[in-house]
Amino acid sequence: MDRNPSPPPPPPPPRDGDEDEEQVAGGDCIGSTVYSKHWLFGVLSGLIQIVSPENTKSSSDDEEQQTELDEEMENEICRVWDMSMDEDVALFLQEFNAPDIFMGVLAKSKCPRLREICVGILGNMACFQEICVSISGNKNLGQVLLHCLYDSDPPTLLETSRLLLTCLSQTEVASVWVERIQEHPAIYDSICFIMSSSTNVDLLVKVGEVVDKLFDLDEKLMLEWIRNGAVQPLDQPQEDSEEQRVFRIVPCVLEAAKQVRCLPQWMMEFKQLCPDTGKDTWNLLFDLVCHEFCQADDPPIILQEQKTVLASVFSVLSAIYASQVEQEYLKIEKDLPLIDSLIRVLQNMEHCQKKPENSAESNTDETKNSDLTQDDFHLKILRDISCEFLSNIFQVLTKETVAKGLKEGQLSKQKCSCAFQNLLPFYSPVVEDFLKILYKVDKTIAGDLEESFPSLKVQT
Repeated sequence: MDRNPSPPPPPPPPRDGDEDEEQVAGGDCIGSTVYSKHWLFGVLSGLIQIVSPENTKSSSDDEEQQTELDEEMENEICRVWDMSMDEDVALFLQEFNAPDIFMGVLAKSKCPRLREICVGILGNMACFQEICVSISGNKNLGQVLLHCLYDSDPPTLLETSRLLLTCLSQTEVASVWVERIQEHPAIYDSICFIMSSSTNVDLLVKVGEVVDKLFDLDEKLMLEWIRNGAVQPLDQPQEDSEEQRVFRIVPCVLEAAKQVRCLPQWMMEFKQLCPDTGKDTWNLLFDLVCHEFCQADDPPIILQEQKTVLASVFSVLSAIYASQVEQEYLKIEKDLPLIDSLIRVLQNMEHCQKKPENSAESNTDETKNSDLTQDDFHLKILRDISCEFLSNIFQVLTKETVAKGLKEGQLSKQKCSCAFQNLLPFYSPVVEDFLKILYKVDKTIAGDLEESFPSLKVQT
């Protein structure tokens, strides 16, 4: 479970006093901790005072003060944030109806820092099943927390996303939150806006995880969010389809992916929905693989960092390519940059999988049995996807395209050799057809390749 990223300092030590006072203080402890009930009561009472009617009905001159938190109060409430990671403290807060106090703060306070801390404390408390069930069963608190998704403060949005992910991960209450989210269509717009405009990497990752969990829990919700698009803003002309397009979930997710340089695993689900979002998805992913990931000046080892995202990207691109190859945006001149990227990935993969030549243990049975490490597993997935995609592109290449590729460097004897080595023997017919075309363009390269791969029998 997630907690606040940077825990505040611990609460102050017990007060000094004689032996009688220490014995009294012992009864003041929360559960088996050394935290003081009396001190905690004082902090929560201070929170109540902050959002009391006489303090919230302030003049416009005092509104600026409402957005800032007193330093002493911030330090104390941050200690509560840290303490709430302890189950005894969390249960005590629950018994004292602290969630209702935090709900009042979130509903009335205009101070971003105070709102962030209150949601963060609730997020820590929700890590414990009993409390999570109680928080989730509070309908009013649920409404207030979902409203926090419309907040403009990134730290508050981050803590809200963490809390939601924690609740969605609890099977006993997950359906409650899914239903609430379905009842609030504006949450879709807020998530799209965050993913398409935020530069906060932590926030983008956490919001992506929330969406991932939602899609995993409710396929109907996933289909509605992806296919139906966003609700048209009231102040926007209905005919402004370009602005409406910006708020569709797929381009927003891809924009977030570019920002954090990774894609969530649930992007694989989009393969089934490519007919609806093909052009936007293709253009964004094409730009990623051709200009962002695994570039010519990157060290080969970069593939270890990018293998998961590349597998997702190539999988979606391959699905679009196979299903919509006749579409105008899939022009033949885009084949060559893709071939270049795919072969570069395969070349780097060979480098990553090389075993130390002088290792005395490299040929032992133990080493052989451990060849399939976790990294090897993910690289194998990437290799399989890359080969399938490359074979699809090879099938539509023409003599003119191959000639252009040889001239511009996307194709060469070395690159073709790498492609053949990975495509054979599973894609033998594809390689044979490609070699026939290559003979018409450059007989020397074609002949050398055929000699290197005797299994190929090409009639020239």
